[in-house]
Amino acid sequence: MIKTFERRVQKDSEKMRLDTYLTISGIGVSRSKVSELIKEGKVKVNNKVIDKPSYKVKAGDHIVVEYEVEKEPEILPEDIEIPIVYEDEYIIVINKPMGIVVHPAKGHFKGTIVNAVLKKILEIQADRTRPGIVHRLDKDTSGLMVIAKTQDAVRNLAEQIQKRTMKRLYKAFVWGASIKDKGTIQAPIGRHPVDRKRMAITPINSKMAITHYRVIEKFSSVATLLELKLDTGRTHQIRVHMEYIGFPIIGDSVYSGRDSRKIFKVVPSIYRSIVNEILNTINRQALHAYKLIFMHPIEKRELIYETPLPDDMQKLYNILKYHLKDLDL
Repeated sequence: MIKTFERRVQKDSEKMRLDTYLTISGIGVSRSKVSELIKEGKVKVNNKVIDKPSYKVKAGDHIVVEYEVEKEPEILPEDIEIPIVYEDEYIIVINKPMGIVVHPAKGHFKGTIVNAVLKKILEIQADRTRPGIVHRLDKDTSGLMVIAKTQDAVRNLAEQIQKRTMKRLYKAFVWGASIKDKGTIQAPIGRHPVDRKRMAITPINSKMAITHYRVIEKFSSVATLLELKLDTGRTHQIRVHMEYIGFPIIGDSVYSGRDSRKIFKVVPSIYRSIVNEILNTINRQALHAYKLIFMHPIEKRELIYETPLPDDMQKLYNILKYHLKDLDL
């Protein structure tokens, strides 16, 4: 299948390398693959083939890339057991376990939340790769999600998210305890310019992201349990924002939560042994979507759902609470 990618270079991207520009502009392939496409003559700038990845783009350049992509396999319904908190003919509220992907993608066309809910969709006519999905959780983030079963429910729930009337509350354990008791992080998030698997705080091809937080409990100088609320829903938003302000989420292998250099910037080195114990206890980001508040999309009644911490995060809490209970905050 031939795919066409097209962009007009804006002034703030002027003098950027062509391979870098294409990568951060959302072409959807790695920088090395972009370089291959350029060298193979698949990239035209102002209708002229450019075969040098180092070409510096200019404001107004019209860039077109035509390249072949593999046809993605059909997404099939599967009998996958997922914890259902509530279900009626219009919606399903689930408590997603960690380790399950929400959307099918390369390498994950089976065993996803979408495969599971395809068995339950009534009349949805949307893209079969995202039936009824109006918001998402990362693979290793656990917690509550609402999924629509009808097209009317999709529209209404999407509108609630857009208008910020749906409230999505999270709990997270972060490294360090010098964080303010409450605050708001407002910083734009976009694709990392080099590592396509990461997001980053960047002014380039980004969207503003807003995260509110408040402290629930502090554990000596080692860690803090936070409640977080999203005004926006950017990819990896909480994880990126917490790394950005210097308090990465415990266990997060992508955003500094397992990086000893970053951890011991906010945790005194005398706690090295307990830090190691914590990292041996939890093998994912300690982030859980614990509370969901929204209006039923058809019946117009407020629904409130809350789930306790999953086992691994509860075990983490117990370690922090009882190992550090005799130490001063």
